[in-house]
Amino acid sequence: MLDMLGPLGHGFVPNSASRNLLLIAGGIGIAPLVALAERGMAEGLQVTLLLGAPTQAQLYPANLLPPQARVLLATEDGTAGIRGMVTDLVAGLVREADQIFACGPTSMYKAMASQGAQILEGKSVQISLEARMGCGMGYCYGCSVETKRGLKQICKDGPVFDLHDIFR
Repeated sequence: MLDMLGPLGHGFVPNSASRNLLLIAGGIGIAPLVALAERGMAEGLQVTLLLGAPTQAQLYPANLLPPQARVLLATEDGTAGIRGMVTDLVAGLVREADQIFACGPTSMYKAMASQGAQILEGKSVQISLEARMGCGMGYCYGCSVETKRGLKQICKDGPVFDLHDIFR
């Protein structure tokens, strides 16, 4: 027997006017972005998926990625794609993107935010945060995060937030 609670909070919200989506996945952050890519392509959108991991062995299997998506890889050890971080790929692709969606570790979001003033300013950048959740219902405030608009709960108000609202 399995007891589950979900879905919690709010997910990614593509704008109906968007035509080109840039999806940035750090490691296991690929999970929600595959579904978003499939949804976007089913609606006729252009999807570019940036996938990063420490090594080629840790990348999500290519045969499970949507075949119509443009996929670019980055590995920290250089065994697949460029050698470096997935955020190293962002600057060259952000101009053509109507919206940017990201899922990965906090360090990835901080790197994106530090590039923000130069390349991400004025772009919609939605990120999915992860936190341990005590209750998952918004009662315990165990998953709280500070935003420009005050304290928010990842389980109730998120897990998707605007990058510029969290990282300044």
